[in-house]
Amino acid sequence: MATLKEILTRRPVAATIRLTVPSGGARPAPPVGPALGQYRLNLMAFCKDFNVRTQKYKPDTPMSVTITAFKDNTFESTVKSPSVTWYLKKAAGIESGSGRPGHVEASTVTLTHVYDIAKVKQSDPYCQYMSLESICKSIIGTANTMRT
Repeated sequence: MATLKEILTRRPVAATIRLTVPSGGARPAPPVGPALGQYRLNLMAFCKDFNVRTQKYKPDTPMSVTITAFKDNTFESTVKSPSVTWYLKKAAGIESGSGRPGHVEASTVTLTHVYDIAKVKQSDPYCQYMSLESICKSIIGTANTMRT
C-alpha cells in the first residue's frame, strides 16, 4: 500500500503512449513527433534518451516504448526489448509466420534459439521475475502459434 507522502506527491497522468520505434532511430518526425507533440512533451529530450538507451541493439530493430505523459509536460519512458515474434522470425530466417497456422509450417527453430531469446527477454521489466523455464515455454507457445 502506498504511503501518504507517495499519494500526495503523485503527478497526474495526462496519457500513456505506446510506440514501436526503430532502435537508434528516434527523430522528431512521424510517428514520434505527432504522438508526443499533442501532449506538449520535449521531443528532443525523448529522442536523445531513447537513442542512448537503444544504441546496444542493431539499427532498425523495432523497439517497443511506453511513454507516460504527465500534466506538467514531463514524461517517463520504458523501453522494452524487441518482440518475441521478431526474434523468432530472425532466428528462423523468414519474413512472416505461416499463412495457414495449424496446416502449413513456415520454418523450424531449435531449442538453442529459444533459450537465447529467453535470455534476452529476461532483462525486460515485465519478465525479470519470471523463471527462464517459464519464459522458454511462453516463447515455444508463440512459435507454435506462428508455426515456425
